[in-house]
Amino acid sequence: MNTAIQKTNRKLTEKQQSFLDNLIQTGGDPKLAAELAGYSGNHYQVIQTLKEEIVDLASDVLARSAPQAAFKLVEVMTSDDAIPQVSTKLQAAQTILDRVGVSKKERLDVNHNVNGGIFVLPEKRTIDIDIEDVEYASEEEE
Repeated sequence: MNTAIQKTNRKLTEKQQSFLDNLIQTGGDPKLAAELAGYSGNHYQVIQTLKEEIVDLASDVLARSAPQAAFKLVEVMTSDDAIPQVSTKLQAAQTILDRVGVSKKERLDVNHNVNGGIFVLPEKRTIDIDIEDVEYASEEEE
């Protein structure tokens, strides 16, 4: 049947592919999917082995639901009638769209104002002054 999309380069056994296909058919019930694929006993082992493929499958399910979620948002927005559980439905639709990457774009505006900058002073030089040659002005002369 191979309805599950395989994104990894790993070659799956027929039983593993059957599990993924059955996971879709059962609405995400891993225990029932494992039984239908012929696994006996602990289905947690199968989940651990196929973890990456299961996550890919979940992403695909959300991507397929994205158009329905978008239409639900528009329906709620344009409806004049009361819609039961509207806030829950809106939240679910928005969550699906967020998870598949259809969401509002966040803009980050970075402004950096610099007052001043680097001030380079000239090289220090020592000047030899003989104190005896310096004349001081007295306060009376001013």
